[in-house]
Amino acid sequence: MITGSVLLAVVLGILPSFFANIEVRKGAVVNDWVLAQIPAHNMSLVIFAIIWGMGGLAFYRAARRPSMYVTYVWTYALVMIVRMFTISVVKLDPPAGLIQLTDPLTGIFYGHATITKDLFFSGHTSTLLLIYLTLEKKNDRILGLIAVLAVACLLLVQHVHYTMDIVMAPFFVYPIYRLVKLMLSDEELAS
Repeated sequence: MITGSVLLAVVLGILPSFFANIEVRKGAVVNDWVLAQIPAHNMSLVIFAIIWGMGGLAFYRAARRPSMYVTYVWTYALVMIVRMFTISVVKLDPPAGLIQLTDPLTGIFYGHATITKDLFFSGHTSTLLLIYLTLEKKNDRILGLIAVLAVACLLLVQHVHYTMDIVMAPFFVYPIYRLVKLMLSDEELAS
């Protein structure tokens, strides 16, 4: 628990300078047929209400089952590291019609800067998908899946991400989650 929390704190501490660097570089603009069909609207309030609501539920459940927290914190830290790598390698400019997504709570990790090039793969989708994966109760998981799908759609409506950024998130998050589960089960067997 402590090691995972420290790792996550280090990763979050690096993010402001990482995001400052990616914002000044040139990237490609993707011709996204799906986004071209959707008029852009500001959905920030709804997006963050869902994210923070699900985060609150996950925190409440993890307070009663610390193993959920351990799985979440390790997976989230590794997902963030992989995201930093993919964002560095897949250089993209924001989609046409982007409406800036704003959240005062996470602004501290972004250095209160405008970040628009943290695109491949979607961090918001990844976060909710990870919450969904770590929740254990059936009704929580149903709610979590609805939240993932809703935010994925709302991110497209706001033109925050390309379609590929959202569609690819599960292909990164799920294997990392399974790896962490395997790693943690091995540690439990060793102790």
